[in-house]
Amino acid sequence: MATYTPKNILITGAAGFIASHVANRLVRNYPDYKIVVLDKLDYCSNLKNLLPSQSSRNFKFVKGDIGSADLVNYLLITESIDTIMHFAAQTHVDNSFGNSFEFTKNNIYGTHVLLEACKVTGQIRRFIHVSTDEVYGETDEDAVVGNHEASQLLPTNPYSATKAGAEMLVMAYGRSYGLPVITTRGNNVYGPNQFPEKLIPKFILLAMRGKVLPIHGDGTNVRSYLYCEDVAEAFEVILHKGEVGHVYNVGTKKERRVIDVAKDICKLFSMDSETSIKFVENRPFNDQRYFLDDQKLKNLGWSERTVWEDGLKKTIEWYTQNPDWWGDVSGALLPHPRMLMMPGGRQFDSEEGKDTSYISSPSQTQMVVPTSKSSVSSQKPALKFLIYGRTGWIGGLLGQLCDKQGIPFEYGKGRLEDRSSLTADIRNIKPTHVFNAAGVTGRPNVDWCESHKTETIRTNVAGTLTLADVCREHGLLMMNFATGCIFEYDAGHPQGSGIGFKEEDKPNFTGSFYSKTKAMVEELLKEYNNVCTLRVRMPISSDLNNPRNFITKISRYSKVVNIPNSMTILDELLPISIEMAKRNLTGIWNFTNPGVVSHNEILEMYKKYIDPKFQWANFTLEEQAKVIVAPRSNNEMDASKLKKEFPELLPIKESLIKYVFEPNKRT
Repeated sequence: MATYTPKNILITGAAGFIASHVANRLVRNYPDYKIVVLDKLDYCSNLKNLLPSQSSRNFKFVKGDIGSADLVNYLLITESIDTIMHFAAQTHVDNSFGNSFEFTKNNIYGTHVLLEACKVTGQIRRFIHVSTDEVYGETDEDAVVGNHEASQLLPTNPYSATKAGAEMLVMAYGRSYGLPVITTRGNNVYGPNQFPEKLIPKFILLAMRGKVLPIHGDGTNVRSYLYCEDVAEAFEVILHKGEVGHVYNVGTKKERRVIDVAKDICKLFSMDSETSIKFVENRPFNDQRYFLDDQKLKNLGWSERTVWEDGLKKTIEWYTQNPDWWGDVSGALLPHPRMLMMPGGRQFDSEEGKDTSYISSPSQTQMVVPTSKSSVSSQKPALKFLIYGRTGWIGGLLGQLCDKQGIPFEYGKGRLEDRSSLTADIRNIKPTHVFNAAGVTGRPNVDWCESHKTETIRTNVAGTLTLADVCREHGLLMMNFATGCIFEYDAGHPQGSGIGFKEEDKPNFTGSFYSKTKAMVEELLKEYNNVCTLRVRMPISSDLNNPRNFITKISRYSKVVNIPNSMTILDELLPISIEMAKRNLTGIWNFTNPGVVSHNEILEMYKKYIDPKFQWANFTLEEQAKVIVAPRSNNEMDASKLKKEFPELLPIKESLIKYVFEPNKRT
């Protein structure tokens, strides 16, 4: 049996339940593999699930959506991905009855984007698609032989239908384009870190609170349960020993009725099952049984290790030790929760799915719980942000900040150059403010713009102007993230003089096409009195794994120029942008920390706080010009206007230490 050895693995949905256990296992067991994990951090994902891996050198986390073709292609190329383990999906059957289109978008379209990226890049040696036993449909109650991998697919609910549809795409790309695909179909999985919409963690948390356990129907439905670490080992085996073109069932023949699961949990909590179990209305269609033939996987050398009693005890122990892992999950513990799956928070529909109002959650981990309609029906949120640039760095950070501050927000679905789609977003979302963090900066840098000029114009100029105009039509303030890379040191602003370019100064840097488009649109936006333009420069954050982080960039270069520049510490300044929106500020603002810092000064700090052995070399602008296509802007921005409005704003070097280097300090 041939053994496959990957180099660079992309795991999608890795902040979720099963995938996080797989990612942590591979990071731990195979230090020579690079594990890149991609997750959009939906309601059932949690970065804490990946804590065992976050300090490992062979681990990298990327926040993003598999539905973003640009992001997926960029990752495959820049990370030299040769293997994909595709876990990302909407998985909760109850949700699929009320939000079926979301399941189609995530499970089918997202898979299609991945497959197309694999076809285009032509570098993938293994594509492992994670499906479910539910694609087989209901197994006869008296069947003694389980569904084998060649059994007919007969899904019975929207969730399993989308998973079957995704499988068909995977099979087609394998046959049509020779993509090296492997598909898995698994039984139910349980264990630590699972979001409590699923049966076992829901029952455990309810038992911990002394509440009754609601069972759909009569509780005779039969399921097979595998402990998460056994499943992670199964994927480890399939990764290395699975054959291309094959399907593998990941299952167990040890079945349990739902009523028996509830009784086992009651017993471990010393609860009376007669009074602690309540039968509730069944869901629209509830398959009686799923039964798998798992012999094919056993032939590869895998077998279930954890017996039910041990696995359940370990799971209960974990939840009792980590009761706040998911924050406020009371909405998920309802007998019939319906996740609305709106960006920016967890929101649950009522049991009837009608006439329920919501109170916004103040943090990313808290959940919105239904309240009575009368208590909030007359309330209108004081703030609601519409953000463009969901897959971008700044756009993603803005969403996280809104979560932390309890500000309702949604990401725009429309493309900036499509006026009708922007209008539809505003009418549907009804925002109080619009943030534009979308734009083309180049892949991987501004040199890309030199050979993609029309694409750059379309987004940076036409798209931005269209959004500003639509916002003006609807009486909305647009917070526009722009750039300060439109100036260069000159006779009136010599390097080292401390004389910075002010907001009213005319741009003087035309060295790159990217900068030309940004200067052009900034000039035109002056005609719109509903726009607040924030000039960002060389953005830096405390996330030193982000490839767009200026510190991350220069720490990976073998040589750097050594020029003082104004820069933007996002950890300090992005919260200020939200405050500026609250104050309805308009006009142009130099959105940088006061003062300048040079490349060498930053790298000295990096050496002091992060890596004492770090070394680098300098080269001149003339030498740099030989390895880049377009010149780079170097300048000092005058941040006195912003400092006057926000006196607490720190100078650049102090901000670097407080927000970036101290939090990342290594001893």
